[in-house]
Amino acid sequence: MIKLRMAVVMIAAAVMQTGCAEPSHMAAGQIAPEPASGWQHYGGDEGGKHYSSAGQITRANVDQLEVAWEFRSGDQETHADLMHQTSAQATPLLLPEAAGESLVYCTPFNRIIALDPGSGEQRWSFDPKIDTGGDRTFRCRGLSYYEETRVPAGEACRHRLFTSTHDRQLIAVDALTGNTCSGFGNNGRIALYGSEEPAGHVANSSAPVAANGVVVTGSTIIDFAYSKTPRGTVLAFDTLDGSAVWQWDPLGDPETEAGHKESGSANVWAPISVDTDNNLVFLPTSAPSPDYYGGNRDGNNNHANSVVALNLTSGELVWSFQHVRHDLWDYDTPAQPILFDWNKDGETIPALAQLTKQSYVFILNRLTGESLWEITEHPVPPSQIPGEQAAATQPKPIAPPQLLDPFLMPQHAWGLTPWDRNHCAKQLAALDNLGVFTPLSEKLTLLFPGSLGGPNWGGGALLADQDTLLVNVNNMPFTARLIATGDSEQGGERDHPTAGERMRLKMNGTPYDVDLGALVSPLGIPCNEPPWGKLVAVSLTGGKILWEKPLGSVHEMGPIKAPFHIDWGTPNLGGGIATAGGLFFIGATMDRQIRAFDVTTGDVLWRHTLPIDATATPMTYVYKGKQYVVINAGGHAMFNRGQSDYLMAFALPEQ
Repeated sequence: MIKLRMAVVMIAAAVMQTGCAEPSHMAAGQIAPEPASGWQHYGGDEGGKHYSSAGQITRANVDQLEVAWEFRSGDQETHADLMHQTSAQATPLLLPEAAGESLVYCTPFNRIIALDPGSGEQRWSFDPKIDTGGDRTFRCRGLSYYEETRVPAGEACRHRLFTSTHDRQLIAVDALTGNTCSGFGNNGRIALYGSEEPAGHVANSSAPVAANGVVVTGSTIIDFAYSKTPRGTVLAFDTLDGSAVWQWDPLGDPETEAGHKESGSANVWAPISVDTDNNLVFLPTSAPSPDYYGGNRDGNNNHANSVVALNLTSGELVWSFQHVRHDLWDYDTPAQPILFDWNKDGETIPALAQLTKQSYVFILNRLTGESLWEITEHPVPPSQIPGEQAAATQPKPIAPPQLLDPFLMPQHAWGLTPWDRNHCAKQLAALDNLGVFTPLSEKLTLLFPGSLGGPNWGGGALLADQDTLLVNVNNMPFTARLIATGDSEQGGERDHPTAGERMRLKMNGTPYDVDLGALVSPLGIPCNEPPWGKLVAVSLTGGKILWEKPLGSVHEMGPIKAPFHIDWGTPNLGGGIATAGGLFFIGATMDRQIRAFDVTTGDVLWRHTLPIDATATPMTYVYKGKQYVVINAGGHAMFNRGQSDYLMAFALPEQ
């Protein structure tokens, strides 16, 4: 996100010491290998653990990994004029043998492609021919596979794939052929609400989920630009015929004051989790509109900024836990809820871990919503904006600790030289800075973490039979202020600032625009000490951080690339996966690397330079006795480092 402006900065960086403390290590231990598995859900399983029991690739042999095959989707040629608006975020699925045993994934333009898992050769493709109008980013994080047992075995569309598209269609296709399922909706398609809005104002990014005869889909809604946006209503349909089953609005009845009729959003854009056995669906909801001003939406804003459990078949509310009240910081719930069993003091509790942009890990009983660690109330400064009332307190778990340290004062300013360090110290001294939940005012305010996080949609990976969660974290400060709209300068209508730029963004319908950007020195370097991206291992039942390591090298972030890695961490988008081989695989960084970490120590055991950044979560599977690791390398519009259309598979060499 930050482009260093001088080549000399990179050379100097290579010889300077960061002063970062050496992190502690967890006790050594071997993860017991289990029978190899596929990858039939976006997050590995329906509860988003990001874990595979495949253990052929181990700590001992991972350094032998080589490219097994490479596939190009063709988007680079067919959509050359739109590639600058793309973010390749898809995680493929490996379908079961009965469904064709293909590797399937979606491109940013919602094309579905099925490949041979061993060779990468294309078997079929489906192009929904979406409306590409508007300037919103094109992205598709994944697909949902479902076996529709109401269709007789051997008939078309017993095995089906669901996708929610950029132009707001829910589509069902046959997993064996790619043909649309004619009995679902209108010849395989359902037009979702928002399709009548201006192009890009309502879209989709994450996969729908399908279970127990119901397919559930959320939405993405334009950020910042409007006080009143479309509602973030979650929709559920019958998996067989597409008939409507239920809908649920996180803000309540849109026709009432209690339902914040002058607001909108609170949508579910992050991946959704399902507990099939308990017939529950878990929704991570986002901020209400507008993101940085709350004068039009008094109170706690109902179920915005929450993790919510609904009955899967009826849509009835079972419980809700709100981690930000009356959000003024764009602290959406960014990541898929992670479902696991909490084993402590001889007791086993069905649990859920929810990562937040604030870098908290909330651990809840997933049947009741009760927190398994004590929640304290963190006092919040009052808002200085007329007509706006910030929540008096915000919830904070006593454990695990926050995944980054948000305490950043002038004496903590960092720089390559006394000159730029002093410049950062002066900036910090001039900021409103009273903690994570300092409300924005007409004076520049520190946002640390900013709306990028902390954690983001990549989520975390939970080791099997352990309580260790591995999470990639952004560790960069931002600043923002509100500007009265009577000022002469006019704001722009944009989704998010890109590549560290500072922007004035419109909030139409409010008295203010918002000025937002990264806190950097005149050299374009973050004003806090590195690492600026890191990987953190957390004990959920122990409530402590086991180790942390820098994630990413800045060697490519200057105008001239350094010929060696400078592991100070980079902003990161995308997630990682853990395996029974004791490894954690992740791309996500701004250095074109995919890495394998030792889950016990955090040491990097392998890395490979990709053609372009991989801002997607990898996956792994065993096919015909051989384990593959696959990652989508296509770049991200926000990083401004180029885009392309690669899907890369790695495996051990033939014996």
